[in-house]
Amino acid sequence: MRYTFYILLYFVPCFAQAQTADTLTRQLREVVVTAHRSEKAAFETPTTIYAINKKTLRQSVTRTTPEALTGAMGVFVQKTTHGAGSPFVRGLTGNQTLLLIDGIRLNNSTFRFGPNQYFNTIDAFNVERVEVLAGGGSVQYGSDAIGGTIHVLTTDINFNEGLSGAGTLRFASAGMERSLRLEGGYGGQKVAIRGGITRRRFGDLLGGQNTGFQSPSGYNETDFDLKGKFLLQKNLTLTLAHQNVTQQNVPVFFRYQLDNFALNVFDPQKRRLTYAKLQRQSEKAFWKGQTLTLSYQNTEEGRQSQRNGNLTRRYETDKVGTWGLNLNNRSDFGQKTSLNTGFELYRDLVQSERYDLNTQTNTTRYSRGLYPNNAKYLNYSIYSLLQSNIGQRLTLSGGLRYNGFVIDIPDETLGSSRLTPNAVVGHAGVSVALARHSRVFAGLSSGFRAPNVDDLGTLGIVDFRYEVPTNSLRPEKSLTREIGYKLETRRASATLVYYHTSLTDLITRVKTAQIISNLNVYQKENTEKAYINGFDTQVRVEPVRYVQLYGSVSYCFGQNETKNEPVRRIPPLNGRVGAGYERGRWYARGEWVFAQGQDRLAQGDKDDNRIAKGGTPAWRIVNLLTGFEGKRLGVNLRLENLTNQDYRTHGSGINGAGRSAWLSLTGRF
Repeated sequence: MRYTFYILLYFVPCFAQAQTADTLTRQLREVVVTAHRSEKAAFETPTTIYAINKKTLRQSVTRTTPEALTGAMGVFVQKTTHGAGSPFVRGLTGNQTLLLIDGIRLNNSTFRFGPNQYFNTIDAFNVERVEVLAGGGSVQYGSDAIGGTIHVLTTDINFNEGLSGAGTLRFASAGMERSLRLEGGYGGQKVAIRGGITRRRFGDLLGGQNTGFQSPSGYNETDFDLKGKFLLQKNLTLTLAHQNVTQQNVPVFFRYQLDNFALNVFDPQKRRLTYAKLQRQSEKAFWKGQTLTLSYQNTEEGRQSQRNGNLTRRYETDKVGTWGLNLNNRSDFGQKTSLNTGFELYRDLVQSERYDLNTQTNTTRYSRGLYPNNAKYLNYSIYSLLQSNIGQRLTLSGGLRYNGFVIDIPDETLGSSRLTPNAVVGHAGVSVALARHSRVFAGLSSGFRAPNVDDLGTLGIVDFRYEVPTNSLRPEKSLTREIGYKLETRRASATLVYYHTSLTDLITRVKTAQIISNLNVYQKENTEKAYINGFDTQVRVEPVRYVQLYGSVSYCFGQNETKNEPVRRIPPLNGRVGAGYERGRWYARGEWVFAQGQDRLAQGDKDDNRIAKGGTPAWRIVNLLTGFEGKRLGVNLRLENLTNQDYRTHGSGINGAGRSAWLSLTGRF
């Protein structure tokens, strides 16, 4: 594999130099919004940012939104169970990586450290594109963007498109998936509306070779989305949108396999988002464009569990309602300098309950939920982001953010408390053109993660431990330095970047001397510092017309300096190498997706029964993808894991799919 990648690295600059001057001037200018909160060319932006578009998602026959990032540069997807998917960005995940939907935070005050399932509550059929900002985002979007920011943009609608609609059927071999997606819309001169409904049934996941069906792991999902756009005035547009995702009976597979559970499911797992976005454009330089967004997001996580031989069945429910208000003003000073300034406000209300049912006597006993009921979390901030092009060769960017919090934890058992942390973060970057087709860039970004309700108020069994709360925490802090190279012509592109992230005041679980329910008791404290460094690379070459070679490789090394051991759950060297042919409406490609073994384990990894003794073995799978993209009909086929290898991504609680076929049929009008 290493030789294949080195060959690609060698030929990219050689091929670029061989192009005519006309080809060099016809550079691809992929536009992204996440890095600067407004449209900018990714090639010129002095950050590591890239997008996965709808065409790629469709051709990959993406089952879920997390799985759409499999093999993406700098991203490693962990799966606790089939109905989950937690993306690691530069070695960090959970509440240390920020997730956004249409510019609105998915992260809320109960996001926990380590992998979680919430990214899977975004309907993959409603995704227009995914932008990955590696190593940054705190200046742009606030807390949690230590590893990076993943921004999901849902399907947009346009005026003057008339009536349109589509229906998609998707099937997988061995009954692993049956999905139906129906959507339709109308685009007039001043009104455009589009809606869709998704119904999905996932069977138990079939592993490779001798694994067989991993039961129980299947679940059901029903989704609904509606978006309307209204032209109120010539330069004033209102967008109204609603998303509703409901997943039922999502088994936590490893609990059945490893922890002696007769029942352990998320039921239900819900997310509902409603927002209104007002956008205004102007000819005035200082007031070039304003965006005002009012949102309400509600997440509900229900959990049911019962151990074998135990008469008690536990029911838990956590609900988080989040109001959001965002205002951004864009100023353009000439054609080369832009300034985005604004404020954000989010307010969470957390409701949590728990009761135990004796299945023999049918009696019920209520107790404190996982979180303090009626906990409140206020998140407010102001920010300013500047980007300026100086001549044709130099681009500068910078920004500052002040973020404050008011966290109220009411608790009858532990007593009420209030915490008011704050943070100031900044970013500076420079990009220099070496030629019209290549640039070098460097950046320095500070980031933070404020303590949340999960840190301050968790009480009870979480994963394989028992947690008790604390109320004296400070924000985690990070400082990321990166330097990289970008090349982009019509037939070749490459990104190579090295980064180093210093982490201080890390909120970690500290083992106490207590034991409750035969489990070790942990409490969170700001006790540790660590660092993560590594490299991300991706290459695309079109050596001849219609043929494309591509590859991406990511590696990170994490060291906990306080404990003198590896950082927990650091992904191994991983990536993807492929070759494809696309002509007209037909395409075909083969991919080799891989991860090296990971035997650098923290003590917490060694205690995690999801990770094999001695570490996670290396794996390599081969996938073939082909299809036809017609105006009225689309056929997409993915043949996965052709060698039927048994494998598990590091830290996951379930094996990957074995040899299987995934077919998607789409009709449009």
